[in-house]
This record gives sequence, structure tokens and C-alpha cells, in this order.
Amino acid sequence: MTPPPVQRPGIGTTLFGDATAAALTAATVAILIALLPALDWAFVSAIWATDDPMRCNGAGGACWAFVAAKLRLILFGLYPPEEQWRPMAVIAIVVALSLATLPPRFWGRNLVLTWIAGIGAGLALMWGGFLGLKPVSTANWGGLPVTLLLAVLSLGIGFPIAVVLAFGRRSAAPVTRVVSVFAIEIVRGMPLVALLFVTSIMLPLLLPGGWTIDKLGRTLAALTIFAAAYLAEVVRGGLQGVAQGQVEAARALGLPMWLTIWHVVLPQAIQKVIPPLTNTAIVMVKNTSLVLIVGIFDMLSAGRAAATDPRWPAPYAESYVFVGAVYFAVCFGISLYSRWLEQQAQAKSYR
Repeated sequence: MTPPPVQRPGIGTTLFGDATAAALTAATVAILIALLPALDWAFVSAIWATDDPMRCNGAGGACWAFVAAKLRLILFGLYPPEEQWRPMAVIAIVVALSLATLPPRFWGRNLVLTWIAGIGAGLALMWGGFLGLKPVSTANWGGLPVTLLLAVLSLGIGFPIAVVLAFGRRSAAPVTRVVSVFAIEIVRGMPLVALLFVTSIMLPLLLPGGWTIDKLGRTLAALTIFAAAYLAEVVRGGLQGVAQGQVEAARALGLPMWLTIWHVVLPQAIQKVIPPLTNTAIVMVKNTSLVLIVGIFDMLSAGRAAATDPRWPAPYAESYVFVGAVYFAVCFGISLYSRWLEQQAQAKSYR
């Protein structure tokens, strides 16, 4: 079965077909006109390259030469300059794994194992201490690799926990259901900032004597718990959309319960909640910027530190615009991919 044909209106009808469309078009044009000074600041009057930082003082435009001069600090933080090929390799690993994940035909156990091996190799590269690599403490990690690693690890570790919590919340066993509801609701009712402080301050006190977890590990724990609670509610919504007859049919065919969940229930549930899953992933990528409040040197912290160089005339706007553009590129890419994935799933449902 093929999907019904979609009749798309012409450009004139879309922009001026009725009063609402005409009003929205006029408002958009007005906003674009209002943004003209910002475009002049960002492009026309901008300083793109200079050897004299004071040339940016009073230039009337953006000082993108500052971003070029501080690019290594913004991207890699306090990581030793002579070893910065290692965080660069970590960025390449995450990008390569993400691109390999795009085609659904590659999804499966091998892809999961590849992700685990890739992230493990990235963490080993960042730490060092083997094969002649200089050991680097997590206190010196920073910039884009930390942002990517925190986002990927919190979502990757949090999703299996979320699935367990989602099934637990729907369980017929009262104890399992109550524990799952309590775990989800207490995290959802707590701001991420508070959770970051709890894991940074209280978690070391709860560990046995002689045990310790560095600041980056405690921060990852907070982000993982936060992601798991929100993903659990998204997965639960998908589970509610799977007809009980699907489970009964699989059981009637002799499939054990775990295979029924893995091959029948979860694929359908996830397909139904692609948009909210994407939204949660985007939120978690942006939430990594909050780790600066507990002293983690992520990309936003690195950009903020770079802007304090007294040789440059306080280019805070350029620093934050660049960091924001990187966050936007990552989040917008996730959004575009999820839209394509949703279209593919809808097209497949008509076949």
C-alpha cells in the first residue's frame, strides 16, 4: 500500500493565502529587517583575522579573530597542548560512530558493541597512561570532547535504565511499580542543578572509606539519573501504544517473554515515540552546559574562560555565539535525523 498523495499549496498560497498567513509573512519580514544590524555586526563589519587584538576595540563588528585565536582553548579546554590530538581523535570517533548509526540497517548488537568499544577507546585516549601516552587527569579535560562524552554516556547508560523503569512502572507487582514510580518522580521533581550538587557533594559521603569518584564521574552519574527518569516516561508512553494482542500473539507462538519484549514490544514502542525521544536527547545535549556550576570544564566553561583574556577587548558575545552555534549544529542535526527517521517509519507502515 502506498501513502495517499499530498497536495502541496503553491508559494503564493502559502505566504498570502489567508489573513493568518499574510500576517505571519509580514511579521517574518519585520523580524528579518530588525535583524539587519545584527547581520552587519556578524558579517559586514566583523574582524575575521588580525595579529593585533586591540584592532577589535571599537571596530563596530564581531571579533571573529578572537575565536580563531582561542579555538584550541574553547574546543579542548585545559588539555595539554602537545596532547590535543587525543581529544581531537575522540571527537572524530564520536562523529564517525554517529554517522555509522544513521542507516537503520546497521542497527543491532554489532553496532552497540562498536559504540561501547569506540567510547571505551575514546576514554582510554583521554586518560592515557599506556603505550607511552602521557596520563591526563580528568581535571584537565574540557571543551567539546567532554560535552560529547557526557551527552553520549548519559543517554547510552540512561536508556537501558529507563526501559527497566518503564516496564517496572507498568508492572503488575505492587512493590516493583511503587519503587519505579518513586524513582522516576523524585528525579523528575528535582532540578538538574540540584541533582548535580547532590551527586557532587553527597555522593562521596555515601561511598565506603577509601573509595572515591572524581568530579567528572559524579557529574556523569547525575546526568545519567536525570536522563533515565525522563526517558522512562517517554518509553512508557510508547509501551502504552502497543496493543496487548501483539504480546499475546508472540507468546502464543512460543516466544519467551524477554524475546517478546526485545523483538516485538520495544521496536514498536520506540517507533511510536521518536519525536519525544529526540526532544529528550536534545535537552540532554544542552543540559551538559549546566555542569560548569560544579566545576566541570565543558565547552561553555572553556568559552567563558577564553573570553577573560585581558589582551582581547572582552569578546564575550563572540565566544558565546560560537559555542551556541556548535550546540545548535549538534541539536539541529539530531532534529533533522529524527524527522527523516519518522518519515521512513511512516513510509514503511504503508507497505
